[in-house]
This record gives sequence, C-alpha cells and structure tokens, in this order.
Amino acid sequence: MDLLIKTTSLETEHRVVLGGDIDAFTAPKVKETLMSLVTKPDINHITVDLEAVEYMDSTGIGIFIGIMKECIQRNCTFEVHKLSPRVERLFRITGLYDHIAIRKGESE
Repeated sequence: MDLLIKTTSLETEHRVVLGGDIDAFTAPKVKETLMSLVTKPDINHITVDLEAVEYMDSTGIGIFIGIMKECIQRNCTFEVHKLSPRVERLFRITGLYDHIAIRKGESE
C-alpha cells in the first residue's frame, strides 16, 4: 500500500496523519517530514495519528525513537494517537508503548 502523509499546522503545534505502510521503502519520507517539523523553532508540540497505518516494521519504530529523542532535546512534546491494532501491538512488543506519549483518541 502507498504511504499517506497529511500535515496540519496550528500556531505552535503540528498534526501529522500517516496511513498505509511504514517500512524501509517509505520510512525516509516519514522521517524527512517529521524532522522538518521538529526542527522548526516555533513548534513545541507534534501529534502523529497512526490510525490508518496498516503495517510498520523496525525502520518505522526507529524513526519514532529518533523523533522522540530529538523532541526531548528541543523541549518539544511528541505524542502519537489512535494507533491501529497492529501498530499498538508492535509498540507493546518493542517496549516503545511504555516510553512514548500515546493517546487512544482525539479527546483524551
């Protein structure tokens, strides 16, 4: 499946919706998009919606670890929400679920 990336800017916050597969082939585009947001000086919060992500491999996990670390260094909060069941399982298996801010839905 193709990769979907949709970004929305709200003053000091960016929201990113990802869909499709995040793997070795599509990961560079995901990383490029997220890093370009993290490095903006006026951004202090990034939210990534993973509900439409059908598949993610270790390359995707590595991206989220790297973005999380970069946000910590830049005093920017980073969270993911609406994980698909497959991605939630992957986050739990790898232990990332316990180290990254996760919301189950929009209003939490």
